[in-house]
Amino acid sequence: MGSAYTPGLTVTRDIVVHRRRRLPIQGEVLVQVGDTVGPTQVVARAMLPGPLQTIRLNEKLGVEPREVGACMVVQVGDQVEPGQLVAETKGIFGKLFKSQALSDVGGVIESVSDVTGHVLVREPSVPVEVGAYIAGRISEVQPGEGAVVETRGAMVQGIFGVGGERHGTIRVAVTGTDQVLQASDVREDDAGKILVGGSGVTYEAIELAAERGAAGIVVGAVKDADLTKFLGYDIGVAITGQEQIPLSLVCTEGFGVLNMAGRTFELLTKLEGKAASINGATQIRAGVIRPEVIVPLAENAGEVAAEGASGGTLDVGVSVRVIREPYFGLLGTVTDLPSTLVKVDSGAEVRVLRAKLEDGREVTVPRANVEIIVAQ
Repeated sequence: MGSAYTPGLTVTRDIVVHRRRRLPIQGEVLVQVGDTVGPTQVVARAMLPGPLQTIRLNEKLGVEPREVGACMVVQVGDQVEPGQLVAETKGIFGKLFKSQALSDVGGVIESVSDVTGHVLVREPSVPVEVGAYIAGRISEVQPGEGAVVETRGAMVQGIFGVGGERHGTIRVAVTGTDQVLQASDVREDDAGKILVGGSGVTYEAIELAAERGAAGIVVGAVKDADLTKFLGYDIGVAITGQEQIPLSLVCTEGFGVLNMAGRTFELLTKLEGKAASINGATQIRAGVIRPEVIVPLAENAGEVAAEGASGGTLDVGVSVRVIREPYFGLLGTVTDLPSTLVKVDSGAEVRVLRAKLEDGREVTVPRANVEIIVAQ
């Protein structure tokens, strides 16, 4: 009987999670190793230089570019405000026919060119802050770059998601894995909640949850048309997570209407009322990124344990999810791992497995077409 190492989704009640929090440019790290942090706490900060703006002084004053320097009433390095006088001509007899130029923007005078007659103003720097994302402790610090936050708790990874990092309290909004989250399931007091549905979610429910301030939605699947309607565009295949939407959505099974895995729903039900971090960022190509829900366990948040696996050994009895048609999204249990190669419809000879699906069917699928559900 053969075996293989197959990537899988983590669905576990107890795992140690590390999340690297890094600035896009060099900055200041505000925490030290051993510090306890909350999910919204800033762990690193940097100042992103503001954009350069051009003031065409030669045009404003009606002079030659080489004459601009002599007309300046402020100097390189000076701070200016919008509407402030920055240059003027001498005029005739001191006061007659003077031309003046006012700054269009606020910032610092960076340069004056006697070739173009332009003045460059650097707008104020923009602060860039990186939050901890999850509650836990700082296990590592990279000076000037960021830190690693470590926590112990429950984790549910999904197949696909949209929306960035958010925080909220888990509320199970349906009673079963086969229920679609409807608008009627969204309550008026769901601001800051992460709503858990079953097999899917309607467009109306997504809209209403966003309107009422929900932090996120976790469901089995979403219809592609509803997602496109909510986003306002087709999502494509690139990395997600940067969408300008008011909540994050995590699908645990795929697209369409697919029952959430029973163990996933059961775990989320046990976590109801607990504070969680959710991130819909997804990348399905090289450098796989899974959407996730992480619930730190307060009593264990600072403990160190072995890192949870993100994959596992494919063997009889292991729970798997099929990730290709015709059984896409269905869950099952491996019943046999034939050692001989089998020719599939494409003509290729591949290793296969036999699995008993949740609906009772026993099917044969290529081993490359499944992923292990890592559960603890």
